[in-house]
Amino acid sequence: MSHYLDKDIFTGPKSKPTRDAFGLATSAMGETDDRIVVLTADVSGSVRADWFAAKFPERFYNMGISEQNMVAVAAGMALEGLIPYVSTFGVFITGRCYDQVRMLLAYSKTNVKLVATHTGITVGEDGVSHQMLEDVALMQVLPNMRVIVPCDTREAIRVLTAIKDMDGPFYVRLGRQNAPLVTSEDAPFELGKALMLQDGDDVTVIANGVLVYEALLAAQNFAEENISVRILNMHTVKPLDHDALLSAAHETGAFVTAEEHQCAGGLGSAVANWCGTNLPVPVEMIGMKDQFGQSGPAEKLQDYYHLRSTDIMDAVRKVLKRKKTS
Repeated sequence: MSHYLDKDIFTGPKSKPTRDAFGLATSAMGETDDRIVVLTADVSGSVRADWFAAKFPERFYNMGISEQNMVAVAAGMALEGLIPYVSTFGVFITGRCYDQVRMLLAYSKTNVKLVATHTGITVGEDGVSHQMLEDVALMQVLPNMRVIVPCDTREAIRVLTAIKDMDGPFYVRLGRQNAPLVTSEDAPFELGKALMLQDGDDVTVIANGVLVYEALLAAQNFAEENISVRILNMHTVKPLDHDALLSAAHETGAFVTAEEHQCAGGLGSAVANWCGTNLPVPVEMIGMKDQFGQSGPAEKLQDYYHLRSTDIMDAVRKVLKRKKTS
């Protein structure tokens, strides 16, 4: 196991919502950099923007239920030298604002940091209208946009802090639900560089977001069967870590991807595209299979839509059979 794993990961891991990272990171950065401004769209408590507002009210902007205008205002602020962190629910910041994000941020290479919360199936009881499962696809297809899906609150804080000093637009995907603290306090973050959480020789599981924890559980169970599983925390979907994929393809010869997103257009598609154009190996995908979600508790929805460690294990067994016959 990597020393970048939290020491309690398999003995009762602590949990925090990754959305908490938005309030924690922006509040800390605001202490030392007065260029930081935070914009939200009438959901300041939900996205933890109120934590920044309490400390820096003069640099906080509640734009009301006007998400498209919020992105446009943020673009103008960036052109004046500020560093806007813009946050609302994933379904709004990508779906409702797509034209503004495409033209005012991506096309123009504008220095705005988009931070979505309430993404994926684990939004739970908010139901299908708010369970954004297509956002990574929408964002990664845009030229100049960088797309990051942290696995826990610690990693999300590192991400939000690091991108402050990287020019241009970013999309960071956070969640509403409690997520296990997978990474240690001293784990690194480097844009476009996967974090290997466990080495292995037989198969590589490539995961991000809340599925990283499920991947680790699957790997632990496989150790009892003498199946050696490499775990890559592929937090950066774009730019993808080509070196890590190349090494894993040569050394393990089979991939399973795992994400809380549509397989089409998400991490799975990005990895499969890399394989098809670089080094073909069999790939199985865990994620939403061309379907919408429904209202219900987050845990039960993960079970229902097969986003658990047992489902990753089934995919590993399947891809290992394909590896042997290929």
